[in-house]
Amino acid sequence: MSVSDLKQALPDYAKDIRLNLSSVLKKEGAPGLSQEQVYGVAVASAYASDNVDFARQVEAMVQDEVEEATINAAKAAASIMAMNNVYYRFLHLVGDEEYGRMPANLRMNVIGRPGVEKTDFELYSLAVSAINGCGLCVENHEKALRRADVSREAIQSAVRIAAVVKAAATTTRYAA
Repeated sequence: MSVSDLKQALPDYAKDIRLNLSSVLKKEGAPGLSQEQVYGVAVASAYASDNVDFARQVEAMVQDEVEEATINAAKAAASIMAMNNVYYRFLHLVGDEEYGRMPANLRMNVIGRPGVEKTDFELYSLAVSAINGCGLCVENHEKALRRADVSREAIQSAVRIAAVVKAAATTTRYAA
């Protein structure tokens, strides 16, 4: 599996997504990120995009290029953020501060021990949170990354990858 294979699955009407996919999945197209981070963000984003076939294709594309821990952490970020993005989006949208003072009582151990560098897991979580539309989580992950001296350029790169991977996953899911 390669980027070319992913691109070939995109119909002609998604030419922009095809071109963007080529760009953002290369270190040169994702300023501030290592190739390992690019691929980790791509895997997390693919799994967050509700297209199982596409997610497996992205994972197959990177499996010989990254450590197994990166793939596992990316999938863990997609999993834990699926839960957290619903819960924290509720807290944000309901507008009642009392809920915010109540304990979540949800296990989130993987956040403390993701199996990869904490900043990498934050990048994966940011990408998934952007896809899932949780403003509170996006804000908190961005702040955590900035506190860890991750550049705005790298943060933007992670979100650009998430946007393009989500678009490709959606397009291939519904393409005839």
